[in-house]
Amino acid sequence: MANNSAAAKDKPGPAAVAGAGTRALDRIIHERLRLGIVSALSVSESLTFRELKKILDTTDGNLSVHARKLEEAGYIDCEKKFEGRLPRTEYRLTASGRSALENYLTHMEALIQATRHG
Repeated sequence: MANNSAAAKDKPGPAAVAGAGTRALDRIIHERLRLGIVSALSVSESLTFRELKKILDTTDGNLSVHARKLEEAGYIDCEKKFEGRLPRTEYRLTASGRSALENYLTHMEALIQATRHG
């Protein structure tokens, strides 16, 4: 029994791990719609504005605002072109965006583990 309590003293409690994870969370990705955008792009080479709008079930304005924030952070690239007379906006996840998503997921996994095993 003494060994278990000694091990417990060395292991940070859930509050300590949760606090550290919260400070480390990327606030740009943490917002629900932006997380949805980078997650969708992480499993596709590229997605159009219309595809993202359908996947995320959001409005044009909402998607535009959040995509712009991700683009300004360097997490996604945006290419605008025309197909015939119709505009086509296509998004891709950048290496920086993929890294940011991986870091975010690592922090979230640590929070989940601390909660389950705390």
